Amino acid sequence: MRKGIKTMHLYEPAEFLLRFVAPRLEFHPTDTPVAVHVTCSTRLMGLKDSLIELARKCSNNVYVPEEIGCCAYAGDKGMTHPEVNAYALRKLKQALKEHGIKEGYSNSRTCEIGLSTNGGVTYRSIVYLVNACTTASSS
Repeated sequence: MRKGIKTMHLYEPAEFLLRFVAPRLEFHPTDTPVAVHVTCSTRLMGLKDSLIELARKCSNNVYVPEEIGCCAYAGDKGMTHPEVNAYALRKLKQALKEHGIKEGYSNSRTCEIGLSTNGGVTYRSIVYLVNACTTASSS
């Protein structure tokens, strides 16, 4: 969309939160281990570090499973071809278990559905983690 729509600025969720919201918040990081899944589109936009940086503002124990690349949900294709998503994430559940992960975050609802199904823990939007670990800045 960024390539095709030049008349407005479009932001990925973590990018928007870091740029416009984070400066207005006080972060209270937790020690709870959390997993972060960087989506294909986030990687393509060169925003992997933004998502991870935002998660690290919220938790002192962020795990990014490097052996998991694309979740293969492919928009909504994971709904009609769940076996592709299951194969792509076949190592996720064990990796999360080994790191004591009980919750995961990403920036795409469809990816989060597949990650939750195949990872054995609930994945939600990174917005939920930011909301849980912040208060409005007093300045």
